[in-house]
Amino acid sequence: MKIRGVNYHVECYSDGIPLVMLHGFTGSVENWYPFIHELSGSKLILIDIIGHGKTESPILKERYKMEEAVEDIKSILYYLNIEKANFLGYSMGGRLALSFAAAYPEMVEKLVLESSSPGLKTVQEQKLRQHNDEKLANDILNKGLIEFVNKWENIPLFETQKKLPDSMRESIREQRLKNCAQGLVNSLLGMGTGVQSSLWEKLSFMQTPVLLLCGKFDQKFCEIALEMKKKLPYSIYKEINDAGHAIHVEQPRIFGKIIREFLN
Repeated sequence: MKIRGVNYHVECYSDGIPLVMLHGFTGSVENWYPFIHELSGSKLILIDIIGHGKTESPILKERYKMEEAVEDIKSILYYLNIEKANFLGYSMGGRLALSFAAAYPEMVEKLVLESSSPGLKTVQEQKLRQHNDEKLANDILNKGLIEFVNKWENIPLFETQKKLPDSMRESIREQRLKNCAQGLVNSLLGMGTGVQSSLWEKLSFMQTPVLLLCGKFDQKFCEIALEMKKKLPYSIYKEINDAGHAIHVEQPRIFGKIIREFLN
C-alpha cells in the first residue's frame, strides 16, 4: 500500500481486536510468522517498518525520522479502517510503538514492549550513540550487507542466540540479508536511538496499560524496563528466564502465552 509517498508492505491475519506487530532493526514481518496461529484471537497487522523487508527504502534519511514513522503507522491504520489497536513492538519496533502511543494515546488499547526503551536521557548519551550509529552505517555502505550481518549477529546483545539450533540461526540470518543496505543505513541515521527524542518525561502521563518484557540475560534492558515501570502508571514487568534480547526467538512458547494472556 502507498502510505505518504512510500510503498509499505503490510500483512493482515485473523480477526478480532487489531494487534499491530513491529519488528526490530534488521527484522521484518517474517519475525512474527511463528505467532500467527498462537495469536489468532487478534486481527494481526504485520508491518515492515520503513527501510526494512519489502517496504520501500527512500534515499532521504529525514523520511525515516521517528515522527515520520509514527505518522506512517497512523496512516496505515486509517487505510485499514482501524480506529484503535493493541501494539507489540520489539527493540526498535518497541521504540516506534511507544512513540506512537505517546503521540496518539486514543488509538492504543494496550501496549507490549519487548526489550525496548524510551530513548536516551542526556544529550551526551545521544551524541555518543549518534557517532556509533554513523560508524555502523558507514560500515554497511563501505563493506556491504553480508559483512555487516556477520558483525551484527556476533554483537554481545545476541550472544545468547548462539545456543539456538543452527537451522533457526540460519533462518534469522537469511531474513536479515533480505534487507536493503540503504534502508538499514537510513534507519540507523533517521530513527536510531541517538536521534530519537527522549520519551522518559512522558511516561508518567501515559494511561495505556503496558506490558514490559525483558530476557533475564539482557541485564541492560531489564534495568531500563524496571525504571520504566516506576514511571508508567499502568504497567506490568515480566522478566523471562533463559532468554536474552530477543525473547520471541529464544522462548517463543512462553512469549506467545504471555502476550495472549495480557491481551485477553
